[in-house]
Parts: sequence; structure tokens; C-alpha cells
Amino acid sequence: MGALLGASLVTAAVGVVVVLILLSHPPPPVPVIYALVALILASTAAAAYCYGWFSVTTGGPFPELCTSRNDAGAGLAAIEQRYWPLRNACVYSDGSTVEYVSMPVSVFVCLPAGAALVSAGASAYLRRRAGKATGAIS
Repeated sequence: MGALLGASLVTAAVGVVVVLILLSHPPPPVPVIYALVALILASTAAAAYCYGWFSVTTGGPFPELCTSRNDAGAGLAAIEQRYWPLRNACVYSDGSTVEYVSMPVSVFVCLPAGAALVSAGASAYLRRRAGKATGAIS
């Protein structure tokens, strides 16, 4: 996970530098910009997930939310941690569970990942459309 976190951060930084270089030169094709934005967003989502994974591995971002007793009076039996979607579950002795999902981690993972998918789809669509347009002229 550490290697993936490092690679994701480096990829996102390189993507930003490439976009800045491309913007200072004659306008690049729009599909290329969308593809680079997709790469940056996907790398950012992967880095946020890795950060959340490390947070869960080292005790979770929110173990303090588990109370020692639930509303029925059952004692806390265990805290279970899941790596996707980065959540903690408070398990009580009567078998009931209360799950906590970290909203900031979910937003910083799911939002960039979804935007990366949309950007990649737009890049593929525009590239295909540009290819059909140039093929029709020839």
C-alpha cells in the first residue's frame, strides 16, 4: 500500500506538470486533456484510498465513536475494521452492530474516482468522434 500511495502521489504530480506544460504550448487536442485529467483524478482517488487504508490499519479514523454499551445495554465485544469502504463496525455482545463510514475519506475517494471515469469516457468519446470525422473526410 505504501508503494501504491507513493506511485499515486507521483503520478498525480506528474499529470499536473504535464497539463501545465501542455497549456503553455499550442492547444493540445481536447481528448488528451480529458485523459490527463482522468489520470490525475484516478491517482488522487488511489492516494486518498491508501491514506484511508493506513488510517484503518493503525486503529481507524473513528474508533472513539464506539460506546462501551449500546442502547439495549449490551457491552462492546469488538471493533471490526473493513478496508473497503473504509469503515469500522462496533460489535456488541448481543450481536448488534453499529457501522461508521468516514465521510471525508469516502468523498475524497469516490468523488475523484467517479470524475475520473466520466473524464475517461469523455476522452474516449471525443477521440472516437474525432477519428470518425477525419475518416469521413479522407
